Amino acid sequence: MRNSNHLIGLLNFLTFLLSIPILGGGIWLSSRANNTDCLKFLQWPLIIIGVAIMVVSLAGFAGACYRNTFLMWFYLFVMFFIIAALIGFIIFAYAVTDKGSGRPVTNRNYLDYYLQDYSGWLKKRVASDSYWGKISSCIRDSKVCSKMGRTVSGVPETADMFYSRKLNPVESGCCKPPTECGYTYVNETFWNPGGGLVGTNSDCTQWSNDQQQLCYQCNSCKAGVLASLKKSWRKVSVINIVVMVILVIFYVIAYAAFRNNRRIDNDEPYGEARMTKSQPSRIQL
Repeated sequence: MRNSNHLIGLLNFLTFLLSIPILGGGIWLSSRANNTDCLKFLQWPLIIIGVAIMVVSLAGFAGACYRNTFLMWFYLFVMFFIIAALIGFIIFAYAVTDKGSGRPVTNRNYLDYYLQDYSGWLKKRVASDSYWGKISSCIRDSKVCSKMGRTVSGVPETADMFYSRKLNPVESGCCKPPTECGYTYVNETFWNPGGGLVGTNSDCTQWSNDQQQLCYQCNSCKAGVLASLKKSWRKVSVINIVVMVILVIFYVIAYAAFRNNRRIDNDEPYGEARMTKSQPSRIQL
């Protein structure tokens, strides 16, 4: 029984350590200032799950060390729902980031992003007026576009050099006009109309050389945010899948060890009574 308690305590300590990557993933998402700084509804589920696993693991660890049955039951009961919530979050993350990706552009090393390529709950949430005002404000305040400037030997980069760059989704969608609009490159965030606007893309009229405006109200900017979210969520989901599998294994082992403890506790009175009954009575002289 003592070995079982030691095993449960060790598993709970390891579970506590496993909660750190989950909590870290939520904090990492919240620190992505270029797109998720205002999307509190996206990273909070991960942070809550990570903190819950930490607290419950500490309860299970204390229960194993002090043989507190209530704390052990509490650990097993709550951890079951936490694992179920983590599985649900992983499924949800993959479901809402299932569609959408950047489109390659001729003679460009970066991709262009279109809002119509995305669909579902995440698109509606991000593109809604109530949320987009906050998101675009965060992108503007993060100065992600102003940080795009580069110089070579003290000389600003040329158009060809810019076209060969690999821009991240937010830089491509929010800091420059869509390629199909036909704007002429002046610098990274300043473009002049060149031969007239091409196509019927509404973003072509949304673009502004005002550094406080740029393409922050463009659909391409919203698509860039969605593409960046998809990339971030997929990275975090891979970590969550690994942690979830390990948690399930630890949970099964801890449950088996706890049942073993219960069985031994229930057998002890019967065993003691049997030993007492089997002892020969002393003969009084």
